[in-house]
Amino acid sequence: MSDVRRAAAFAAVGVLSLVAAAAAGQPDARVAAVVAAAPFLLVAGFALAVAGPDGPLFDLFARRTDYEEGRLFGLGGFALAGAGLAALAAGSSLPPVAFAVSVFALVGGTVGAAVVEARRPHEFLATAVFAGVGFAWGLVGGLAALGVGYGVTDLSYPPEAVPAPTLVFLAATAAVAAALLRTVLFARDDPLVTVSVALVLWLFAGLEVTVPPTRLGVGLAVTVLLGYVAYALGTASVAGMLTGVLLALFAIVLGGYGWFALLVTFFGLGGLASKYRYDEKTDRGIAEANEGARGSGNVLANSAAALAAVVAFTASEGMAPAYAPVFRFAFAGAVAAALADTFSSEFGGLFDAPRLVTTFERVEPGTDGAVTWQGEVAGLAGAALIAGIAALFFELGPVAAGLVVLGGFVGMTVDSLLGATLEGGRVGNQGVNFLATLSGAVACGALSWLL
Repeated sequence: MSDVRRAAAFAAVGVLSLVAAAAAGQPDARVAAVVAAAPFLLVAGFALAVAGPDGPLFDLFARRTDYEEGRLFGLGGFALAGAGLAALAAGSSLPPVAFAVSVFALVGGTVGAAVVEARRPHEFLATAVFAGVGFAWGLVGGLAALGVGYGVTDLSYPPEAVPAPTLVFLAATAAVAAALLRTVLFARDDPLVTVSVALVLWLFAGLEVTVPPTRLGVGLAVTVLLGYVAYALGTASVAGMLTGVLLALFAIVLGGYGWFALLVTFFGLGGLASKYRYDEKTDRGIAEANEGARGSGNVLANSAAALAAVVAFTASEGMAPAYAPVFRFAFAGAVAAALADTFSSEFGGLFDAPRLVTTFERVEPGTDGAVTWQGEVAGLAGAALIAGIAALFFELGPVAAGLVVLGGFVGMTVDSLLGATLEGGRVGNQGVNFLATLSGAVACGALSWLL
């Protein structure tokens, strides 16, 4: 139970984040920053300069590596990250509520996961509990920060405070993002997790995102359900599942149901395409690793351009509405490119006599940059499917839908060209995937501007 006690002790330290909400009311921003950071700095000083390896507090907070070093570097790093963020929350535009939500989500989720691992070690169950408890405790932290900062005691929000749906969205974002980062990083990287999550929440707070309550509720329910289905079917690893859930939540809340439909079509059909005739692909040396379950790097590489488009769409709606449709096209083009490339690789690789896209010479199956006409047809079908869904939800005409298909074709072709020329050297497979979807987004968005 030492891990549970240590997680609970870190959760107690996390409560210090509420000091920033109280200090933010100081008339002098520099004084407010010092007051907010001081408790965390005292904890850091104790951890790095005072606590010795023989004391009970050392045993309470120490990780295995701390015993080897003789210092509480884990606690010290966490406290220093908290001090920096607390100073920003009290003395700059980082909302104290967002800071408290990010810290509470991390420490609360860690306690929940530690309890699960102490009773029944199971990666998916521990991660799910991390996200659930982190979400609930993040909400508690946000409400507590509102209470401290605005004197709210009855959930009656003052106009200048964070609206309730936005607070729920921030807590969900913090919990899933923290769970994802904890999955791909080490436990000692908690300071990096804290800072990363707080910066994401700061971005959304700065965009003054309007969160429709109904869309938020649907988004939370549907993304969690589909995340479990993706993991149960083996189309995504735990990290890949969390990445998909986070991106789908952003799509449905920041964009809308149509944006979500496009993204979930790619996730669903792309995952199933990887499973199609998997043993045969393994024999040919072209199968995805991990039995076709896509990891966070693969999901993010295929979705990062689309994510940037939906965030840019949200920002442009408030600052430059005339550009918002361009980013909608960019999103559709990126997703069309991702599915076109996936279909081209997963189906085209099953046919013999592929040719290198740059010289049209026959090469062995699985060669980077190799294409087959069957794969090209499958890729175009994938892009056309995304274009059809986009036409339905975004009310696009034939020409506009054709631009989405063209974006998908451009992305698929760029992927093949980069595979034949750069992949395996300075650019890896995930980098090629990102550049391909980015090319599809840029082509589709730029051409839509000319319509």
